[in-house]
Parts: sequence; C-alpha cells; structure tokens
Amino acid sequence: MLFRGRYDGSSFAELLEVDFSHLVPRLPDHVAADAVRSGIPEGTTVLALRHADGVLVGGDRLATEGHRVASRDIQKVFQTDNHSLMAIAGAAGPCIEMARVLRIELEHYEKIEGEALELEGKANKLSQMVRSNLPAAMQGLVVVPIFAGYDPRRKLGRLWKYDVTGGRYEEAEFETSGSGGLYARESLKKGWRPDLPRDEAIQIALQALTDAADEDRATGGVDLARGIFPILKLCGPGGVEDVPQSTIETVYREHVRIARTNPSGV
Repeated sequence: MLFRGRYDGSSFAELLEVDFSHLVPRLPDHVAADAVRSGIPEGTTVLALRHADGVLVGGDRLATEGHRVASRDIQKVFQTDNHSLMAIAGAAGPCIEMARVLRIELEHYEKIEGEALELEGKANKLSQMVRSNLPAAMQGLVVVPIFAGYDPRRKLGRLWKYDVTGGRYEEAEFETSGSGGLYARESLKKGWRPDLPRDEAIQIALQALTDAADEDRATGGVDLARGIFPILKLCGPGGVEDVPQSTIETVYREHVRIARTNPSGV
C-alpha cells in the first residue's frame, strides 16, 4: 500500500522531519563537547577553484583524532549530483552524512519536480543543512563544507564557502577549508588565473595540497609507500569526473623533480 503522509513538498529533509522524525539522527543533549572532540575523527584540508571549463574540487586523505591518525584514506570530496560537488572539513561523521543526505535531497527534488534544482538552489539547500547542524556544532561536531559545481544556465563554474551558522558566501576564484586551508590558499594565490586550463588547475590544486601538508601536521600529503593520493574531481558541462590517480602521481613526481632541481624555488 502506498504511504501518504502529511508532507507533500519536494524536500527530502522536510519529508523526514514531518512524517519520519524518528529516522532523523540527533545528538543526545547530554554529550559533552570535550568528550565529542576527543573521540571523533576530523577531516582536514579541502579546496575548490574555478578554471576555464568549470570547477575543480580536491582534498587530502587524512583524518585525525587529536594528534592520532584516525584514517589515512578517508574520502572528503563527494559528488552530490551530475553537476555539483561537496568537499567536507570538520567532524568526519556528520560531514559525510550531510554529503549523503544532500545527494538524496537533490535526487528526491528532481524526481518530484521533474527537473534538477538550479545550482544556487543546491547551495541554499546545503546552507539549510549546515544551519540545522548548529546545536551539534556548539558541542564540537563542526561541519564547514565547500560546495561547487557547473551552472548550465550561466555556463560557468561556481563555488561557495560556509560558516558554522549556515552562512553562504560565493567565491569568484577559489576557496579552502580545514586546518591546512590557510597554507593551501596562499599556494593557490600564486598560480590561479581566470582562464586557467584544466591541466594547470590540477597542477596548482595538487601543489596547494602538498604545500598544506608540508606546513600542517593534520593534513595528509602524498603517501607513495601506501599508494595514497589526494582526491581531485572536475565538474564541467559534461558532468563530474575523477582525476585518475595515475595523473595525480605523474603531476606529483614532476613537482618533486622540480623541487629537487631548484630547492630555493627561485
């Protein structure tokens, strides 16, 4: 028998709240902030930048619990639909859950309405989700994502950063988040330009993550011994695509070769 509840809109999150509130995950009120922070893996450095054909979103693979390594190969970049991506920084569990719920939210909207939500509307949806996480953020479970994608209507890549209250701010060039974000941002400044080809976008993104790992102990760099590389995804008119690990390794080895040849960087 088909279930017909009280909610008749197109939002999956609101559907859960109205008709299936018992399925909505909630943080117990008695959980102390220090207890939460001490045992929750945290994602560190992610970035996004515009290039000539769309956007690139990337992140390192390390998750930490204080000074301890929680995971060496965590995923921090998620495809949320055919033309959008979300990069996560903060408490890993809530971050990953938010990315998955956003994907379901966008799929649900498209099925109900018969067309995809516009890119700015997708960014607004994520803003609402970050805002609803504020009580958990006050207890240490902070979620600070980056959202990016290709806007078919404007025919260009766009990206947004967020604060813990759900504030949404569109950036015209690039953005970083996480503990190594400052160092990654300073690195991106050196190579970014509006007409950046995608191959060069891959190069400067990987360089930025490498620079962040060099300065920030919570950011994981390239781990050649284990074959672990940062995740880089591109989004353009044709949709989302992964940058192959082989490409990332080739670019990284070229960076190492140049650094050894010219250690001063001059």
